[in-house]
Parts: sequence; structure tokens; C-alpha cells
Amino acid sequence: MKNSYPEYESKMQKTVKYMLDEFNTIRAGHASAAVLDKITVEYYGTQTPINQVGTISIPEPRMLVIQPWDANLLKEIEKAILKSDLGITPTNDGKIVRLAFPALTEERRKEFAKLANKKAEEARVAIRGIRRDAMDFIKKQEKNSEITEDDLKIAEKDIQELTDKYIKNVDEELKKKEKEILEI
Repeated sequence: MKNSYPEYESKMQKTVKYMLDEFNTIRAGHASAAVLDKITVEYYGTQTPINQVGTISIPEPRMLVIQPWDANLLKEIEKAILKSDLGITPTNDGKIVRLAFPALTEERRKEFAKLANKKAEEARVAIRGIRRDAMDFIKKQEKNSEITEDDLKIAEKDIQELTDKYIKNVDEELKKKEKEILEI
């Protein structure tokens, strides 16, 4: 019966992937286009991600340059970045928007580390929720005499091992992200 829970494992994998995507939006001390992934601008009446309205480049380690395909979007992009929680003031020269990433202060690093911890905890909670759903499912199977009590015990153990594996994965990824954030 070992590993006969692909749907639950798949959900746990997706949870970890989502957390990693969230981690990418948390900036460390260097420029990364991923920090803009959650920021949208109004473009022809639709909220559109910045990376879909222009070209984003990283000319130097602490600088992002956004070149919109439509020059009328410069002000919108600037406003959206100012409204976000990036903590960076954009500059606009009429053609492009520049984001200079200052070196993070110790306080800001700690805030970002806290945010990463929050995202990891959300992932852990989601994984435990998936475990609960799986446990409910197998208990129902046992109650309906679809599986034996021994099968139930084996399944519970397997699901717990799966949960432990993904929680450990979350913890390892969090350690990496914290190291990246706190690195000077």
C-alpha cells in the first residue's frame, strides 16, 4: 500500500512549489525580476502583471530596469511599485523605470525573514490540512469496510511519513531563503 496516495503527494508538492514562488517575491539584497511578479498595473481596463507590459532587465546586481512597450504606462508602473510593499522608490526618465535596490538594513532583513517564515508556516498548515483530508478519507474507507484495520494503520503511517517529508522540505527551503535574506 506504500505510496498509493499520488493525489495527496501531488497536492503537497504543489504547496511547496507555491511557497517557493512566494519566496521569489521576497527580495534579498540583490535585484530579481521575481519581486515584481505580484505587482499589477491597469492596462486597457485590466489589472496586468508588470512583466506582461514591458521588458524587465537587470543591468547591474542592485538595479532593475522596466521598459514598458507603451510609454503611457510609465506613471502607472511607478504608482503600482510605490503602492506595493517593495520599499523601493522608482525613478522614471520618460522611457524607462529604474529600481535601485539599496543594501538591506538589518531591520529590513529581519522583516523579510519574518515574512519568509510566515509563508513557510502557511505551507506547513496547508500540508497538515492535506494530511487531515487523507486521514479522513482512509478512515472512511475503513468504516465502510473497503480496507482492513491493518491497512488503515499502514496507510496512516504512510501518510504521516509523506507529511513529514514535505514539512522537512519546507523547513529546508526556508533555511535557504533565510540564509539568502540575512546574507550581507
